[in-house]
Parts: sequence; structure tokens; C-alpha cells
Amino acid sequence: MPLPQGVLLCLGMLLLSVGGVLALCVGLPYHSAPLFGVGLFLGLGGVGLLVSGVCMAMRNLQVAVPGHFLLHPRTGTRFSPRQSMAIQRRLDRIRREMSEDSVSRIPDPEPPLPSTPPPWTMEPPPSYDTVMKSQERSEQL
Repeated sequence: MPLPQGVLLCLGMLLLSVGGVLALCVGLPYHSAPLFGVGLFLGLGGVGLLVSGVCMAMRNLQVAVPGHFLLHPRTGTRFSPRQSMAIQRRLDRIRREMSEDSVSRIPDPEPPLPSTPPPWTMEPPPSYDTVMKSQERSEQL
């Protein structure tokens, strides 16, 4: 562990313990408000130093913990100039091929419609009178 994080962690634990002893063991039993306030102030300062030391240690931690993306650095996000040029050339070639394919292929025209309609093969619909008579018969039954 580098020196600044170690110093912060040790100083934070020391201040936390001194503040806790002052606040809980000296300030409360003897009803001394100033000692309790100083102990509380030292304890909160120790907690702050502990938290900042742990945060600094976690930020500089380079251990690959499987499955946890916050604890190892990002990889594979940048390309070298040579790789980026090769990728750009390939993408340009693919775009050119796609545009040539769309221009060179002419869609097949739709077949023309026949000039005369096909002959009618169904029987004609029943007349209005026939339909009305059949409805009257079905209502009477």
C-alpha cells in the first residue's frame, strides 16, 4: 500500500479511537459537554480520513476481480493508428460494394396487366326478390 493511503488509514483509525474514547468514556459519564464535543469532532474526522483512504486505495487497486467491472481498468476501447486506418479502409470498401450492388441491380418490372379481364366462371348472385323470399320463409319457421 502506498504511503499516502497508509498514513490516511492509520491516522483515521487513531483519530476515530481517540474521539470515541473521549466522547463515550470521558464526556458522557462525567456530563462534560466540551469533552464530548471534542471527542465527537475527532471521531467524525477519523471516519472521514478512513473513508478517503479507502477510496484512494480502491481507485489505485489494479487487481482483476472476476465479474466486477469497477475494480479493473477498461481495456479494448482504443485502437492504434494503424488499426484504425485498416478498419476505416475496410468500412469504406464495404460501403462502396453496398452502393454498387444497389445501383447495378435493376429490380424486375412488374408483369403487365392483361388487356381484357379473365372470363367470369362463377354463377351469378341470386336476385333481390329471391333473397327476400328466403328470409321471409326462414322467419316464419
